[in-house]
Amino acid sequence: MNPDWPETNQRSLMAALGMVRGALEQHAGKARASEPAQSEARTKHDVPEQDPAPAPPDNSALGALCAAFGLSRFERDVLLLCAGVELDSSFAACCAAAHGDSRKAYPTFGLALAALAEPHWSALLPTAALRHWRLLEFVTADSLTTSPLRIDERILHHLTGLSYLDERLHGLLEPLHFSGELPPSHAAIVRRIAALWSKRGPVSLIELFGEDDTAKRAIVAAASSAVGIPLRVLQASNIPASLAERETFIRLWERETILHGGALLIDCGTESVAPENSVFVHALVGRMRGAVVVATPESLRHQDRPVIKIEVRRPAVAEQQEAWRNVIEPLAPNLNGQLDSLTSQFSLGLHSIHAAATELEERLDETEEEAGTLLWDVCRDQARRRLDGLAQRIELTAAWDDLVLPEPQRQVLRDIESHVRQRFQVYERWGFATKGRRGLGISALFSGASGTGKTMAGEVLAGRLRLDLYRIDLSSVVSKYIGETEKNLRRIFDAAEQGGAILFFDEADALFGKRSEVKDSHDRYANIEVSYLLQRMESYRGLAILTTNMKSALDPAFLRRIRFVIQFPFPDACQRAEIWRRIFPAETPTEGLDAKKLSRLNVAGGNIRNIALNAAFVAADAREPVRMTHLLRAARSEYAKLEKALTESEIGGWT
Repeated sequence: MNPDWPETNQRSLMAALGMVRGALEQHAGKARASEPAQSEARTKHDVPEQDPAPAPPDNSALGALCAAFGLSRFERDVLLLCAGVELDSSFAACCAAAHGDSRKAYPTFGLALAALAEPHWSALLPTAALRHWRLLEFVTADSLTTSPLRIDERILHHLTGLSYLDERLHGLLEPLHFSGELPPSHAAIVRRIAALWSKRGPVSLIELFGEDDTAKRAIVAAASSAVGIPLRVLQASNIPASLAERETFIRLWERETILHGGALLIDCGTESVAPENSVFVHALVGRMRGAVVVATPESLRHQDRPVIKIEVRRPAVAEQQEAWRNVIEPLAPNLNGQLDSLTSQFSLGLHSIHAAATELEERLDETEEEAGTLLWDVCRDQARRRLDGLAQRIELTAAWDDLVLPEPQRQVLRDIESHVRQRFQVYERWGFATKGRRGLGISALFSGASGTGKTMAGEVLAGRLRLDLYRIDLSSVVSKYIGETEKNLRRIFDAAEQGGAILFFDEADALFGKRSEVKDSHDRYANIEVSYLLQRMESYRGLAILTTNMKSALDPAFLRRIRFVIQFPFPDACQRAEIWRRIFPAETPTEGLDAKKLSRLNVAGGNIRNIALNAAFVAADAREPVRMTHLLRAARSEYAKLEKALTESEIGGWT
């Protein structure tokens, strides 16, 4: 801005106000001259006709405002009439004199029509600029011509050269500025948006969809910076619910963009848009014009206006590796050899990468742990934050030695581990990913009765791979409402992608059952849910484990797409004896326990653990080591829970 502009603008405004004040004085003089008592002095009180008020300079705030809103000369002078009352103490007296009533020291449309040049009734219409853009307002609910008028405070300050966001928008909008860097794939989106905003004519609505919320905000901020316009963010949950409030917001925001330009980002957050918020988003963007971007985790259906949809993916593996090299080398220069495994497991955006580097720097000074191991844990912490609110993270306590399984099943578990570890080598370096992304997901089905070790096997794999294990509660995923099950699954998979967590779908037959013959719409949508899950399982970059007690209940098409299937057998006597030998921690005091006799209990490993734990509490309460008598009591309790009879052949000779 020209340093002399404020002073020049002030002079221009005062000159324009002087012209309007002159018109008021002229009208007041005519009114006085028309009075009978002053008929002889009419000539004395007449005020010479004013020349038409010259238009203010184009570079003045008043001139720019008149051009932006298309104000006629009369509308401009009505606005100045209202501004004069606020800025010049003599205006109130002039208004009273022009009204011929000392009590009416305020402007009205009636006064403006009588005193100002080139008057036209259409300026009073609600659709005309003065009222449509809320440049002024009626103070009372009197008639159109007699109600006092007041200039909008935001417009008044604008005329004087002071710029700020309307205070009625402050609680809804927050500024967003671009800072930092963007990967090449995101920079290309920035250039595309900037090009759209730079074109003349109507501006298309832009929708950015994808799971990386931080990246979407950074892209829009960079685009607004590139074209030189300020950016404000409106959270979808803050969209006014009532029609009147929403209309006020639209009018005020569009007025701001006309005055100073600007872009609006409607941020739907990282979760799927709630139905009620989706209605408000559609209602808002259907009415708004200008540079508007909707950031949403999944694409919305816009029916009111054309929309340009752009998917924002997380940075590619090469881009992530470059970002890691930039931030890690100063901290731990010897980590370059580990970046392949890091980026093959964790798909982090630039914001998360920088946050992980900051946390690594802080923790390196507090521990002697090897930097690569520490960085892995830091990335896992970064990735788990979204998923923690969607599924239950299982604390890992089991190890290989705790798992009692036949050797064939143990070998398949080792194969699963090697597939997860070596996927970057096989998919990327050996080129299997170039043959298509379909079928690259690693999935396993654990089938067997309850308590046979399915969950423990998942814990063992997660511990060996140093990954998080999340149990998915299918009761909270499956919905009777059409489309909601897919939305719930999408949220889980999208959140898990960032850290490649192991997803553990317990009792999966509840969701992945046989697809039924289509008899009605419910059957059709149930089949869509299964098909959607098959597609996500095949593309998920992590490991997904499904468990079921009834393998036969699963859809054959689904089974064909599972890479590994492990049948967890009910443990025989030898395996039960081995479980009993390993079940008690080394710190637990025991006395006279006979694993061979205990193995006669015909129960699975989960029940064995329950019996051992209950016996430990009984022994601790008696202040004794765990003995066979305590286990007998615990076994009776467990069998009662299972509604089974404890036979003499199982407990004979225990005491």
